[in-house]
Amino acid sequence: MSQTNSIAVSIPAADLAEIRGAIGVLRAKLAPHLMSLTPQDRQELPKMGDRTIGFVQKAYEYGTRHSELAPGFLDFQALETDVKAVELLRELSMSLDPLNEALSDSLTLSGSEAFQGALLFYGNVKAAAKAKAPGAAAIYDDLSSRFPGGAQKKKA
Repeated sequence: MSQTNSIAVSIPAADLAEIRGAIGVLRAKLAPHLMSLTPQDRQELPKMGDRTIGFVQKAYEYGTRHSELAPGFLDFQALETDVKAVELLRELSMSLDPLNEALSDSLTLSGSEAFQGALLFYGNVKAAAKAKAPGAAAIYDDLSSRFPGGAQKKKA
């Protein structure tokens, strides 16, 4: 069985330095304006999605034109800030989403191919250890202790 090689990521050092610099700029400029949520926050907060964007925008527009209908306890300035933030953050997110998805897909594919290659090597070392090839048993023992589920199988 031969290993497939659908991806071979090799980013030149100069490009990598620029990429890391650009990520640093993004982090330095964007992170101070962002918030991080806890998993519980993510679960509990009502969410604005594709189906509610129109509702929120229309409510904001009506509220702008008919401020007399807004409840006194509604901070309309805060609503305006949030609506504008959503527009800006969605634009930034949608610009980065395709790149992040391609990065994630490339990571998945590279990881899959690396794991497949490691499995091929592991299988060959296992056969070599059974055949008493010099040094193979030590390598097999080390790799088998790191193999996913390997430690659990040995305990059972």
